[in-house]
Amino acid sequence: MRPRLPSISPPSAPRIVLPLFPADLASARRFSRWRQTPESEVFELTDFTTASEWERFISKVEEVLNDWKLIGNSLRKPLEKGIFTSGTWEEKSDEINFADFRFSVTHHYLVQESDDKEAKDELLEDVIPQSMQDLLHMDNDFPPRAHCLVRWYGLREFVVIAPAANSDAVLSESKCNLLLSSVSIALGNTGCQVPLFVQIHYKWRRMYVGECQGPGVRTDFEMVHLRKVPNQYTHLSGLLDVFKSKIGCPLTPLPPVSIAIRFTYVLQDWQQYFWPQQPPDIDALVGGEVGGLEFGKLPFGACEDPISELHLATTWPHLTEGIIVDNDVYTDLDPIHAPHWSVRVRKADNPQCLLGDFVSEFFKICRRKESTDEILGRSTFEEEGREITDITHALSKLTEPAPVPIHKLSVSNMVHTAKKKIQKHRGGDESPLHNDVLNTILLYLFPDAASEKPLDITTSTDSEEYNLYNQFKSAPSDSLTYKLALCLCMVNFYHGGLKGVAHLWQEFVLEMRFRWENNFLIPGLTSGPPDLRCCLLHQKLQMLNCCIERKKARDEGKKISTSDNTTTAYPGNTGNAGDQLGPDTDKEKGEVGKSWDSWSDSEEEFFECLSDTEEFKGNGQDSGKKGGAKDLANLKPEGRLVQHGKLTLLHNGEPLYVPVTQEPAPMTEDLLEEQSEVLAKLGTSAEGAHLRARMQSACLLSDMESFKAANPGCILEDFVRWYSPRDYIEEEVTDEKGNVIVKGELSARMKIPSNMWVEAWETAKPVPARRQRRLFDDTREAEKVLHYLAIQKPADLARHLLPCVIHAAVLKVKEEENLENISSVKKIIKQIISHSSKVLHFPNPEDKKLEEIILQITNVEATIARARSLKAKFGTEKCNQEEEKEELERFVSGLLEQPEVLVIGAGRGYAGRIIHKLFVNAQRHYFSFKVATSLAPAEEELKRMGCPEERRQNSSDFPPPAGREFILRTTVPRPAPYSKALPQRMYSVLTKDDFRFAGAFSSDTSFF
Repeated sequence: MRPRLPSISPPSAPRIVLPLFPADLASARRFSRWRQTPESEVFELTDFTTASEWERFISKVEEVLNDWKLIGNSLRKPLEKGIFTSGTWEEKSDEINFADFRFSVTHHYLVQESDDKEAKDELLEDVIPQSMQDLLHMDNDFPPRAHCLVRWYGLREFVVIAPAANSDAVLSESKCNLLLSSVSIALGNTGCQVPLFVQIHYKWRRMYVGECQGPGVRTDFEMVHLRKVPNQYTHLSGLLDVFKSKIGCPLTPLPPVSIAIRFTYVLQDWQQYFWPQQPPDIDALVGGEVGGLEFGKLPFGACEDPISELHLATTWPHLTEGIIVDNDVYTDLDPIHAPHWSVRVRKADNPQCLLGDFVSEFFKICRRKESTDEILGRSTFEEEGREITDITHALSKLTEPAPVPIHKLSVSNMVHTAKKKIQKHRGGDESPLHNDVLNTILLYLFPDAASEKPLDITTSTDSEEYNLYNQFKSAPSDSLTYKLALCLCMVNFYHGGLKGVAHLWQEFVLEMRFRWENNFLIPGLTSGPPDLRCCLLHQKLQMLNCCIERKKARDEGKKISTSDNTTTAYPGNTGNAGDQLGPDTDKEKGEVGKSWDSWSDSEEEFFECLSDTEEFKGNGQDSGKKGGAKDLANLKPEGRLVQHGKLTLLHNGEPLYVPVTQEPAPMTEDLLEEQSEVLAKLGTSAEGAHLRARMQSACLLSDMESFKAANPGCILEDFVRWYSPRDYIEEEVTDEKGNVIVKGELSARMKIPSNMWVEAWETAKPVPARRQRRLFDDTREAEKVLHYLAIQKPADLARHLLPCVIHAAVLKVKEEENLENISSVKKIIKQIISHSSKVLHFPNPEDKKLEEIILQITNVEATIARARSLKAKFGTEKCNQEEEKEELERFVSGLLEQPEVLVIGAGRGYAGRIIHKLFVNAQRHYFSFKVATSLAPAEEELKRMGCPEERRQNSSDFPPPAGREFILRTTVPRPAPYSKALPQRMYSVLTKDDFRFAGAFSSDTSFF
């Protein structure tokens, strides 16, 4: 043990230190030095009035203490039991220098509600400092989670001065004494009664020395740290001898010493309790069977036991030295009879969790840069036409009959083309995905391939799940995009990694083209335009499905109409819609029963309106503006859908008909963004605004042309009455004869000069929708989508589908949590959802934020796995009595949420008996293992009983304690019998490779 110097001053400094030397004393010293200097030496003046580095350091310490208002003594209310763990600790830090050496000063304190009036009343001069009173407080011994100085001394407030850099250390004894002297002077000058510590030696040793001063009293905090425990200090009797000799009390007999003891036992052997997590059957998956792990169902759980150790702390809180015996040959400290038991579990460091690994490995694809062609081989997506090298076959290719569409899908038809092209560049056995696995995945993604009837593609509308996928910007949980994300994630983890992902994606793209060319709708997608609340890939697939619907309707000659996409519909009149059509509508050009889509040539994708010029002339209409209302009234009505109630045309009184119109072009978010950029580049000039308006009025112009064709002789007011009723204002007026009539006119915005509606009406021709140029060119858009899918790299694909994977992981975590019902996990899941919605809702989220989300999901998975591990070990499901089962469940829940849990009834309680049984079984397993080893039992027994502590624990059901902690307290006068009785405290901890004394010894500085 390092001897403590009696002086608090440096070796060369006096005990009493003056703040500054007076001028006359400085002059006397300069004179004395001048007299002692020989004439031959160079004369040098030293100004002792200038503050030294040491004095500057002391001044800075005092300045920090004053800034933090740590002056004087203000007694606070007594500490509540467990406040060190449940309370809030705060700290303030500052930096000071001693010459060129940097120190950090940190104030640690427990936040407590204080009564100012009560504090003022207790500002008494003779009261010892609060920290000295806390030394004797016994309700917060051995806190499970607190600063080491709090555990050793029971302090609620203290200040620490430590080297600022982790690599710096105060090693020499002279420097330690110099710092202690600085602390003592600063405390005396400021009147601060908060303990002030200095950290010495290397930081990993946690060595602190310090001091606390009060009115006429002082407490010295000393410490001893050794690697090996001396034999005489391995028991209580030896520690009592050290404590009594240290306080050196002159009284006889000595006052009684209060003792608190804690022994900690560690259970590491879980061999008798198998980890309940079943690993997935990887061999079955590789063989093509879907057994232990199905596609579309994410795995969950830890691959290893997430609980590595159980620590049992047996505590004897209030003892006196005469009650128990604990020496080198005998001990009364049997853990079974300890009045207090508390348990904590040590969690395995970063346990391997299946769900976390799945998501993490899929996220790693986002950082890859290879394209699909580079991964699978060159020219994987090349067209079959490139195989024909002779150019003479080019014309004959045009005359070949078109292939007959296949009306029944099969898995072999799906993958035939892809297999053929892959096997062209690689051997058949070199495919990343096994054929059976690939067929299983494709059947899972496209279940209509095994059925002749089309499947229902509507998705569920569960409100909670609906809001979740909208928050994450992913896709519905029963959609094709969601399933594709899960399959790619599983293929990446189990079936070939990146190559397997590229192979499956290639098959998927080929399947999309196959369905487009053969008019097969894509399952798992809702009908209608792309949902902009979903991820971009899901929008692209919805766009492709829209194209397939339009192409299929055109090829089959059927009009596809839905309530979401039609411009106007009247359910009450749809039954006689066919009767309301004009008599010549279905007889035009000999076509019977065909909609406007059928007029678009399937071989020519763009229908030019100018090709109908001759037809217009045959009807008596010129292509310009020469035809007036009278000429238009003579045209035959075309493209009528239904009569619009009782409305009639204003000029001729004919009934007003709702025309068949083109559906607006669906758009994905990238197309909308591209369109907005083009419109923004037009600028804010009048010409740019006019051009922008014309570009945005394509749909309006198409509807005007359809309206003119369905209602010959109509005017703009008729169109506005149907298209925008709010812009046609009607009012009742009285004519010359006194009759009340209804008179209407266009709204003010419709009368603005150069109005877009007026210009569009003047340029619109009476052309039915079936002969207009298509607003939505499904062929071009489908090819754009297929090209977009084909050029996606695996990294791009992973970026698109990562929100779906995170969505699936969150749903899986919620599903598993519902089985365990852990309150802390519920809160964390809500935090994950909130955090993910903020990160994923915006495009191109940062990788760091995505990693944080994945780490949160992994931590929740590990927490649920720990709950299952503890329930399996404590047998909560096997408990028959309801009361005991509830007690065990509360105990297990506490182990997950609290740093340490008190065992009700200690060793006699239900949980205590189970813990006792765990240790007994571990001891039996230990002895049986030792008997089976090659060493002789006698030799091994002698080795095991090498130390006295192990010999004393030989008959116990518990192993030797891994840690022993003792707290000794008393109140004695020091240093003289007539001195004031002050608190004394010594904490000691003994482990296998660590031995520490932490003493707080108080003395009277007035009567010594």
